[in-house]
Amino acid sequence: MTSLSRFLACAIVLSIPAIAPGQAVPSPANKPVRASIYDAKADAREQVKVASALAKRDAKRVLVMFGGDWCGWCHKLHALFASNAEIKKMLSTEYVLVMVDTEAPNARALLAECVGDLPPVGFPFLAVLDRQGQIVTRQRTDPLEEGDHHDPVKVKEFLGKWVAPKADAVKVLEDGLAKARSEDKALFLHFGAPWCGWCHQLDAFLARADMSEILGKEFVDLKIDTERMIGGDAILAKYNAEKAGGIPWFVFLDTSGKPIVNSEGPKGNIGYPASPEEIDHFIHMIKKSARKLDASQIKTIEDVLKLEAKKLEQARTSPAK
Repeated sequence: MTSLSRFLACAIVLSIPAIAPGQAVPSPANKPVRASIYDAKADAREQVKVASALAKRDAKRVLVMFGGDWCGWCHKLHALFASNAEIKKMLSTEYVLVMVDTEAPNARALLAECVGDLPPVGFPFLAVLDRQGQIVTRQRTDPLEEGDHHDPVKVKEFLGKWVAPKADAVKVLEDGLAKARSEDKALFLHFGAPWCGWCHQLDAFLARADMSEILGKEFVDLKIDTERMIGGDAILAKYNAEKAGGIPWFVFLDTSGKPIVNSEGPKGNIGYPASPEEIDHFIHMIKKSARKLDASQIKTIEDVLKLEAKKLEQARTSPAK
């Protein structure tokens, strides 16, 4: 398919200089029936803000895919992301994917910034952002096509070219401790890897607005990726010499880097605290390290963990639909 025909098949009329007029968005009656992959109500700026925070924590980059549910090529590329094992792994490991609907709040302004001085573009349109939300590169997707589909080799080459440089775990730790000293807080140092499901569960718990607000009063949250950061395994070995209990494994450090307490409970590493004894040990860790949290705040942490544990148990025991 030529660039012009592709543009006409998958374009939207936008009143910004960088985007050329094309065919209007099809009316709902003419839209093919597809599962939605975009949220036209989501604020584009907020989407990127949240993704940038996740990318910063995990030393990843943000991949923004502009388009809409009306765009057939958008669905094709999204399907490739989900179906190709190598591309799926690279996205999961190296990027935070953000699907921005061109009609969503603040989407047009964000798109104009990402397009910059490029000639008129069709959709999907890709932009890679660093962990601060700054544009690293932008990419028309017609060069990634082959006939009526996107070429997996070309897509993989593009994604591989723009992954974030490997972070130095020693430098990451030094910066974290410096931040902890400047804010007079302990360091919540946790170790994880992209393939570790319980690590993602811990990340999600720490990222909750209510938990980050409470824990942020006491701790600087720092994650070391043992697979993707240079020297991550060596730092894990420094604090957990036997590497017992797998990951996630975590330790609270004082401002000098001295361990206060770690996740080794009575029955070994608690990982993500999901059982009653694991939650008990996590709360023990909080109480042993906390100087600024009151009893009600610690009780809130405990209650949230118990509620999340109940949800996990229900999901585990519920019959598959």
